[in-house]
Amino acid sequence: MTIFGQLDFDNHEAVHAFYNADVNLKGFVVVHSTKLGPALGGCRCWKFDNEDVALSDALRLSRGVSYKNAMAGIAYGGGMAVIMADPQTEKTPEMFEEMGRIIDSLGGAYITAEDVGTDVDDMRCVAKQTEYVNGIPRTSGYVGGDQSPRTAQSVIEGMKAAVKVALDRDDLEGVSVAVQGVGNVGYQLCKQLHEAGAKLIVGDMMEERVTRVVDEFGAEGVEADDILSVEADILAPCALGGLLTAATIPWLSMKIVAGAANNQLATDPDGERLHRGGILYAPDFVINAGGVISVSAEREDGADSAEVDERIKAVGERTAEIFARSAAEERSTHAVASDMARAIIQAA
Repeated sequence: MTIFGQLDFDNHEAVHAFYNADVNLKGFVVVHSTKLGPALGGCRCWKFDNEDVALSDALRLSRGVSYKNAMAGIAYGGGMAVIMADPQTEKTPEMFEEMGRIIDSLGGAYITAEDVGTDVDDMRCVAKQTEYVNGIPRTSGYVGGDQSPRTAQSVIEGMKAAVKVALDRDDLEGVSVAVQGVGNVGYQLCKQLHEAGAKLIVGDMMEERVTRVVDEFGAEGVEADDILSVEADILAPCALGGLLTAATIPWLSMKIVAGAANNQLATDPDGERLHRGGILYAPDFVINAGGVISVSAEREDGADSAEVDERIKAVGERTAEIFARSAAEERSTHAVASDMARAIIQAA
């Protein structure tokens, strides 16, 4: 395994490997940048194929979080923790308490929160050993706890900006949305889309998740492998990253891609492929920032839900600005947003 030779290594500040056989804990904490402030990013638990895949994921995700935090206007850099374990069968409280000790040993350079494969209970275990953790419920009316609804909320704001450009619509009433992945965030997105009057088509590898959304929101359920080929206005990737590739993009009939998943593009050139194909892409690290916006507010004394709502509304404005610059400069939205994020970080 190499670190500096990884294709996804992008001048990351630190890569920490950890291992504790007693609690079956191994993985990485990666800090991409602390120029804007301490690295704030999630803790992912997943059954990775091997160390190289886990490290690559952490490198890409931490950079994406740096960009996300920069574009969200919060005073945090980007980092990510990945635990190499099956979240369905191998998680234990002891594992996450040890994770808390590891995070604490970094002295605040990295602050963690929930991500794919982790939840509020896991963060409570982490919090037994460190103060550098967010996503734990607090007093009613204040921010904290499960960030999935906030992430979905910001994606909705991004979608509204997208339908204005691509469909000449002011709202999501009657807009058809194909949601790929209906776990924590995907479910919350479906709930909010249903409330907005959208038509839902959903696919997930776990059949019970699809059944729940079909029963609760009247969605149309399809096989997970078929979601890319359905007829819809919007594709909303809400599972793992790397969905949009040179092989999958030609399958898309949608006019818009706007979802909650991180790293939706397998490679940077895939953003250009979407652009050339006439598909409006709402950059994931811009529109899925609701969770980190809420987490950053959680660390502020007195920040409340109403303030977070206002900050999340600004996601739509930033997304609209990216679309306008993309059209004016004849460049992909991904390239425009990436350049904007890098400029913010470099100016710090």
